[in-house]
Amino acid sequence: MRALRAAKTHLFTLPRFVSPATAGPNRLACTAPPEKKNGPSMLRHLTSKIKATGPISVAEYMREALTNPVTGYYVRNDMLGADGDFITSPEISQIFGELLAVWIISEWMGAGRPKDLQLVELGPGKGSLASDVLRVLGQLQSVLNGASVSLHLVEVSPALSRLQAQSLTGTSSHEAAGEDEPVYRHGRTAGGLQVFWYRRLEDVPRGFSIFLAHEFFDALPIHKFQRTKRGWREVMVDIDPDKPGQLRFVVAPSPTLASTTLVQADERRDHVEVCADGGLIIQQLARRVAEEGGAALIGDYGHDGSKTDTFRGFKGHQLHQVLAAPGSADLTADVDFSYLRRMAGEGVACLGPVSQRTFLKNMGIDTRMQVLLRNCSDPSTRRQLISSYDVLTHPTKMGERFLFFGLLHLSRLAKPKMATGLKLEKKSPAQLSVAGFTEMGFC
Repeated sequence: MRALRAAKTHLFTLPRFVSPATAGPNRLACTAPPEKKNGPSMLRHLTSKIKATGPISVAEYMREALTNPVTGYYVRNDMLGADGDFITSPEISQIFGELLAVWIISEWMGAGRPKDLQLVELGPGKGSLASDVLRVLGQLQSVLNGASVSLHLVEVSPALSRLQAQSLTGTSSHEAAGEDEPVYRHGRTAGGLQVFWYRRLEDVPRGFSIFLAHEFFDALPIHKFQRTKRGWREVMVDIDPDKPGQLRFVVAPSPTLASTTLVQADERRDHVEVCADGGLIIQQLARRVAEEGGAALIGDYGHDGSKTDTFRGFKGHQLHQVLAAPGSADLTADVDFSYLRRMAGEGVACLGPVSQRTFLKNMGIDTRMQVLLRNCSDPSTRRQLISSYDVLTHPTKMGERFLFFGLLHLSRLAKPKMATGLKLEKKSPAQLSVAGFTEMGFC
């Protein structure tokens, strides 16, 4: 699973690419074994595309392999969990979702307790995180004090949306009559809370919203670029001319539109991954937070502009060659949070990234664990609680490699005005704390 294999990522990085100065575009850079004849048809689809138009970008390869509506990986419904290809934090422990629910409540209160609260999750997986969050919100009705809460899920996979609906609404959800409807599924939870499904973020209604994106950005398509003696060149996916049933990486012999627009002029690394789709989505989130209030919390494997080759595949809880049997494995790349911060702009306040260990400890995970262990007498359950805590917080597991990044409205961090006249304060007002990014005193 992604969580337990976080420390092993360096074992499966891309090889050093052959520079166009010494090899043309037809020289082999990296190959994958051929797909079995009875395997999925994604390989045939991709080879036909490459034969027709030439080598494709890594971004296009990822987009096809993951989200093609016929043979894409996310069309399947068995990629999550112990029997799938990876496990995410909400499946490891319900404490994770509980603490994120506390974060949502904290930011809602910090924004002045607006009467309408839209919870928006991007890429909600099986719905486990949303389910845990809603359970906590249901227990805190007295705190919400009658606020109207609705859940909005942005999900491109029909298979996953059905799993989410079963988890969140049971049999009460209904699909839209037309395929072009912005809301393609709608239902209600057992508590009467409305849940809506969308294919695109822009279809989510305007209004005060708190956005969650957990292991969402790392699955978005990336472009890969290699520094050469003749400048930046894009890494492409091509057919191996000596092995027609296999794909390989090549370096484009001349600049592409992506290589001339996406690489920063002051870039010092020799190999760079840029997620243009992630940049567009973070701009949408930043614009909505700036114009309508709210916040966004992004949790993902990532770095702050220091790493190079992180593109990798996962299948059956094992590392998988990224070009082998496309459509049958999860493809992912670490999120460059420095790029997200730059794309968010100055209209919002950016927090982090901070490690998951820091975030969860600031949210009070230690106190929560003590309460659970004190009330638990079953040895097996106690071992499971301790094991899940270790996976989530240990530095060599998810504790340090998984990061949290936040977007807030600028007013959220504005310092209180100094008192004047007879009430003049001797000390400056303290900066407002933000749950998770600073230690909370009430957890």
